[in-house]
Formats: sequence, C-alpha cells, structure tokens
Amino acid sequence: MPKALITGITGQDGSYLAEFLSAKGYEVHGLKRRSSSFNTDRVDHLYVDSHTAGSTFFLHYADLSDTSSLAWCLADIQPDEVYNLGAQSHVRVSYDVPEYTSDVVAIGAVRLLEAIRRAGLRCRFYQASSSEMFGKTPPPQNEDSLFHPRSPYACAKVFAHQITVNYRESYGLHASCGILFNHESPRRGETFVTRKITRAVAQIRMGLQNALYLGNLDARRDWGFAGDYVEAMWAMLQQDQPDDYVIGTEESHTVREFIEAAFAHAGLDWQEYVRIDPRYYRPAEVDDLRADASKARRVLGWQPRVRFQELVRMMVDADLTMLRRKFQGGAEAMETHAAES
Repeated sequence: MPKALITGITGQDGSYLAEFLSAKGYEVHGLKRRSSSFNTDRVDHLYVDSHTAGSTFFLHYADLSDTSSLAWCLADIQPDEVYNLGAQSHVRVSYDVPEYTSDVVAIGAVRLLEAIRRAGLRCRFYQASSSEMFGKTPPPQNEDSLFHPRSPYACAKVFAHQITVNYRESYGLHASCGILFNHESPRRGETFVTRKITRAVAQIRMGLQNALYLGNLDARRDWGFAGDYVEAMWAMLQQDQPDDYVIGTEESHTVREFIEAAFAHAGLDWQEYVRIDPRYYRPAEVDDLRADASKARRVLGWQPRVRFQELVRMMVDADLTMLRRKFQGGAEAMETHAAES
C-alpha cells in the first residue's frame, strides 16, 4: 500500500486529493494545524478511529512554519509521495499579512524540501504552484510564460516554485510543480469570491440576505473544478521524470459572468443585489488569467470534465441544499423540543 502525505489536507484541494488517493488504495496521512475549534469538516467522512483495524487515513499535528514537526512526521510516516498544498492562500489577505504569507508559502516549501533531503527520503514531491504567479503576463499562459507576480501571495508562490525546481536540479529530487489556475467547488472557503457569490445567492434566495458587496467585476479568470485538478496532481507524480505543468480549462470568464450565471440559476436578477465596495479592490490587480494546458493534455492525458456553467450550477445548488437542510434541521429540533415540553 503506497503512502501519501498531504499538507493542507483540511482545505478544499486536500480533501478532494485525500478522497482520490484513498479510492486508489493509498494510506493517506495529512498534516493539520492546532486549532481551538474543529477544522476538519471537509475530511471527517474519511476518518476512522486509528484503533480500528485496517484504518488507512491519519491526521498529524504539524505546521509549515515549524521545521521540527515536519521532520518528525516525514521520519515517522516515510511517505512515497508528498503533496505540498498547505498555504495562506487568500490573495487579498496576503496584503494584510505579507510576512506570515511569505513564511508559510515560501519558506514553508523550503522547510519541507530540506526535511525530505536531509532525511534521505526517496519520495516524490508535488508543489502547488499558482496561476497568480503570472500576474500581469498576457494570456494564454503556459509553462514558458514569464512570471510577473502582483501580490505577496503570488511572490511567495514564485519563490516556492523556483526553490522546488532548484531542489530537483540540485539534488535529483523527483519534484514536480503544478501551476494550477483557479479551481473551485462547493468546498471552497466562504471568503473566496466564487463561494462568496454562490453563498450569497443562496442566502438571498432564502430571504436571509439583501445585498452582496464585491470589488472588481471585470477581472477574468480560468475557473475549473477542484475535483478534476487533484487528478492532475497525482498524474504528475506517476511520470518517470519530474516536470512542471499548467493546469486549467483554457477559457476565461469575468467575475461579472460568474455573478450573472449564479444569480440566473437561482432565478434572480443580479443587478438588484450586487454592490461595489472599493475596500475589496486589490492594490495591484491581475486582469486576465487563461491557461494553455496543452502540455498536460499531451503528457499526462489530463483534461477537465466540469466546465464553467456546470461548476457555477453545482456550487449554487450545494449552497441552497445546505441552507435548506439547516433550516429543516432547526425546525425539526424545535418540534422535538416542543413535543418533549
């Protein structure tokens, strides 16, 4: 049974990757940061008490800012594959906490790579690079496009990407970088623009919200489904030779188009509810990101299955379903309480 170690396993991508690898027969280990509240909602369905015979999913306390915890986990688990997905991944927030973002995203990758090298592990390594690294470079962007990062997050990702390439070339590590363009899902964090939109649509449809405040509606992004993209991560580590790959749908849409599709799916007119708040503008905007993923198609045999309109519908439906269940559960609890009284 192959072993995989995933940083950021409690996030959107980490949860989909954990599901994918578990289905392929992997023993999956994930790193999570200590928190005073439970933050494992996305992977709770995979968890089986470690005392149960045959358990193949494990969580460990560690942090990309803590070298010793990374070294201890690597030495204890001895993984065959390591997927570095952990990050402070909110671009706008990275302007507010640039030092922390750089420490976790950039130096965190160094800590992990160096721990692997010093332990002498012959594992395969995946680095989650980002389309934000291209920044102002005109689309379409491929593996040879210039990096022009426009945020602390993007700058940190460029460093993590380049240091991964450096370790591959210097020490012969089987280390690959996936330059993933925007990928979303119902598991996307609620502060990210796509989920902020679909959650607001559900709230407005249920009469719980009357306005949605956003920033730049003209920014264009290449949006795909996170569940498709984790398969590309795995495919990279199955290649004989490590390399870097751009992953995306090869089509871009504005934030406004996302809003229009989301509100229309719920039978609403977006112009009645959407308001512009300058606080949500970035100090330096990234205008247009669109992938040229021809190399991934050719070498990995990968291509996205979920397209833009289906992705938007999926996310709106998931948020509507979640709200309805919440209200139904609340009503049932009140009925039970009344009956018992």
